[in-house]
Amino acid sequence: METISKTIFDSAEIHGRKLANRLVVAPMTRVSATPRGVPTQEMADYYEAFAAGGFGMIITEGTYTDELFSKANHNQPGIANTVQMQGWKRVVTAVHGYNALIINQLMHAGALSEIPGETIAPSAVQPLGLRATDDTVPPSAFPMPRAMQTEDLEAVKAGYVRAAWLAYEAGFDGVELHAANGYLFDQFITPHTNLRTDGYGGNERNRLRFLMEVYQAVKAALPGGFIVGIRVSESKVNDLTYRWPGGSETARRIFEVLAEINPDYLHIAAEGGRWERECRYPDGTSSNSIAKSLLKSPVIANGGMHDVALAETLLNSAAADLVSIGRAAIASPDWPKLMAAGEPVIPFFKELIKPSLTLAHTRHVREQCDESALC
Repeated sequence: METISKTIFDSAEIHGRKLANRLVVAPMTRVSATPRGVPTQEMADYYEAFAAGGFGMIITEGTYTDELFSKANHNQPGIANTVQMQGWKRVVTAVHGYNALIINQLMHAGALSEIPGETIAPSAVQPLGLRATDDTVPPSAFPMPRAMQTEDLEAVKAGYVRAAWLAYEAGFDGVELHAANGYLFDQFITPHTNLRTDGYGGNERNRLRFLMEVYQAVKAALPGGFIVGIRVSESKVNDLTYRWPGGSETARRIFEVLAEINPDYLHIAAEGGRWERECRYPDGTSSNSIAKSLLKSPVIANGGMHDVALAETLLNSAAADLVSIGRAAIASPDWPKLMAAGEPVIPFFKELIKPSLTLAHTRHVREQCDESALC
């Protein structure tokens, strides 16, 4: 029988919802909300550009879940109150004008909050690296967080449930629990930031317990067709060289536990866009292939997936069902349409791309590139 190769343009399905293709916009921090965390028209234009550009699914930037300790950055959007929800509704309406799904990434910064004041974490362990609150303040050490007590765990869980419900009210197709990149759930997963001796510390199962409890609480509170995915990673924004101890064996233990709740999808992030460096193990396996072998739900690969040959190799080797694209999407929000038509895309240049991204803006950037040695 002839083997039919999968392509990035094939349709796909997540939790009973059909996607036009296998191309997903990865969540990317843009910090262009108001100081009170309300999404702006600028953000609606930004996300609409990806939908108009042909991406099958869009995952938003990390969105804080409560008004206690979850916020990570100044001008980060939240979905902790109805005013923020109404701002997101404008974004969702714009995206739904096209054949695309939109997922709200819910995140709690934990010890990595860049907002002045008290921070919380699984344990009282000072984070590595420096925090940069904004361009006017020199980077400084993260403060020592307070170890979370039972009431903190319950408050965070309640914040996620309320945020997910507000996302549903805003019209989102689902939410993604951000358990990657060194933020709160990842702080629970990581041995050196989780020194707890209760049921939330110790082996992989215990360190994943809080994430699983929140996932199950969100699923129980939302209608059955609402998508709830999870994103994980090895490296962290404040520790790019970190890898899971034990490599592929640790990955297998983590995914065996996550398979028990079978999230609607699993999104495996590679910080800095390098799948080969962060997701492949010396024994020839990868975090993606291990996850695919254990979970029934779709797996999204990330990290350099604008390399179509790499993306389609993963799709055809039982390592991924979809691929998420970050910087290439910022440079060309209509990347899927350009690639399908065989037209050139521009590389990512930070100095040329603004948060206020529209197709008109990127077309102007392409014209600049045509006349510039930069591109």
